Amino acid sequence: MRPQDGLPVDLPDPVREALLAPLVDHHCHGVRRDGLTRARFEMLITEAGTPAPPGTTHFDTPAGAAVRRWCAPVLDLDPHVPPAVYLARRSELGPVEVNRRLLRAAGIMAFLVDTGLNGPDLLSAAEMGRLGGAAADEIIRIEQIEQGVAETAASGVSYITALGEALAGRADRAVGFTSAIAYRHGLDFDPARPGRGSVIAAATRRLAHPGARLTDPVLLRHLLWAAVDVARERGLPLQFHTGYGDPGLDLHRADPALMTGFIRALQPIGVPVILLHCYPFHRQAAYLANVFPHVYVDVGLVLTHTAAGSAAVMGELLELVPFHKQLFSSDGYGVAETCLLGALYYRRSLARALAVRLADGEWSVPDAARVAHMIGSGNARRVYRL
Repeated sequence: MRPQDGLPVDLPDPVREALLAPLVDHHCHGVRRDGLTRARFEMLITEAGTPAPPGTTHFDTPAGAAVRRWCAPVLDLDPHVPPAVYLARRSELGPVEVNRRLLRAAGIMAFLVDTGLNGPDLLSAAEMGRLGGAAADEIIRIEQIEQGVAETAASGVSYITALGEALAGRADRAVGFTSAIAYRHGLDFDPARPGRGSVIAAATRRLAHPGARLTDPVLLRHLLWAAVDVARERGLPLQFHTGYGDPGLDLHRADPALMTGFIRALQPIGVPVILLHCYPFHRQAAYLANVFPHVYVDVGLVLTHTAAGSAAVMGELLELVPFHKQLFSSDGYGVAETCLLGALYYRRSLARALAVRLADGEWSVPDAARVAHMIGSGNARRVYRL
C-alpha cells in the first residue's frame, strides 16, 4: 500500500479516486542530492532554524513522528522505527534511491519548483521531475533575480533597465514568479509604484553594497512592480510567501491582510496573486480569496508540520475560501520526506473535511469529487496555464 492510499475515513469511490489522483504541486523546492548526517537531516524537518535543545531531537515533533510513521515503509521499514534505524536505512539506500522512492510515493504529476533557494546541493526542477516521474517547471524568485542585477549593474539607471530585462528573460522559461518580501520587509508595504527618481537613488545606494540582502523598501516595491509588468505581459501568476516559514520572520508583519492595498491595485491589471503557506493567517487569506477575483490561496508547508493536526487547519481554510481558489502545495524542501508528507497530509486532511460535508448532506458525491480534483490539480493547471 502506498502511504497516500491510507485515507483516514471511508469515502465513496469517486471521492476516494479524486483524492488519490495525481497532484500538481504548485510550490516546492529542490531536495538534497547528497547524503545527510543526522544533525543536518533534523534541521531539514523543522522550520526552527536551530538544532533541538541538548538532550532532545527534532524527531519529537509532529513532522518528525510523521517521517517515522509514513516514510519508513517507503524505505522498506516498519512504521515507527527509531530515528537511528530510519537514518541508517536512508544511508544504506543512498540519496538517489531515497529521493526516487519518496518523490514517486507522493503521487505528484507536476512539480512547480521555486528555485530561489537552489544551490549545487539541491536538485534542479528538471531533476525533481525526473526522479519523481513527473513533469516539472520553474517558479522564479524575483529577489534572486534582483541580486544578480545588483552585482552586475554599472549605475542606478542601468539597474532599472537590467532588472526589467532579467525578469523578462527568466520568464521565458518559467510558469510563475514568487516573492519573499514578507521575509525581507513584511507585507505592510506601501502599495504604490515608486517614482523613477527614488528608485535610481535607492539603486545607487544598493550598488555600493551589491552582495547584501535586499531590504530597501523602495527597491522591493520597484521589484514587485517590475515583476507585475512582466507577469501581465506573459500571463504569469505572482506568488507571495506569507505566515509560517522563516525563523527570522516578524510574524505579525506576514499577515496577508496587510497587503490588501497592493492586492486591490492589481485587480484591474488581472495578475493572479497566490498566497502561500498563510498559517496562522489562513482564515484571513481565505477572506481575501473570497472577496478578490484574482487571489488564490494554499496551506502548503503547515500541513506537513501539523501532521496529525492538519485536518483542523484544512477545515478552517475551507470555511470561506472558494473551492476554485485553493491549490495544493507541499512546499517540500531539502529532504524528499517533506514532499511526500505534504501530499499525504493534504489528502488526509481534505478527506476528513469532505467526509464531514458528505455525512451532513451538505454536498453530493459529485460535489466532493469535483472539489478534490480542483484543489489537487485543476486549479493549478488553469492558473499556471499548464
